[in-house]
Amino acid sequence: MIRNLEDFLTDWQHESDSTLKILEALTDESLQQRVSEEGRTLGKLAWHLVTSIDEMIGRTGLQFSATPHETPQPLTAKEMVEAYKESSDSIVKAIKEQWTDESLLEEKDMYGEQWTVATVLQTLISHQIHHRGQMTILMRQAGLPVPGMYGPSRDEWLAFGEEAPE
Repeated sequence: MIRNLEDFLTDWQHESDSTLKILEALTDESLQQRVSEEGRTLGKLAWHLVTSIDEMIGRTGLQFSATPHETPQPLTAKEMVEAYKESSDSIVKAIKEQWTDESLLEEKDMYGEQWTVATVLQTLISHQIHHRGQMTILMRQAGLPVPGMYGPSRDEWLAFGEEAPE
């Protein structure tokens, strides 16, 4: 629950760092990995996380610089990492400069509903977590190591020279 700006900034630091770990583990070749013909590719999911910062937070009226939602997907994972870093850093800076704890109570039109800014921020975090989970499945299918988000992953346990707990 986001009760003040510091709650969000603390959570966002961990969650954006976790998203960066996932994005940094991608290879250009892995961007085409998909579960099925109808499913999004790993690259589309990654780019969706990058551009959703603009798409979601942009609806709150916060003035910041982020990769616009309509920007075409780049061809390299490195470009996605850089775009994500810039967008994430930009919202943090803008929030610190433009909002107060009282801003969290303001209601904004989000997809035809009225959400508080606190709800928008919590949804942004949950959205990142949701799509990172999807991405880890595609990463495994692509043969990529998966970084741990809330503790060591199986790959990290093995790198420590230990068996992953069951």
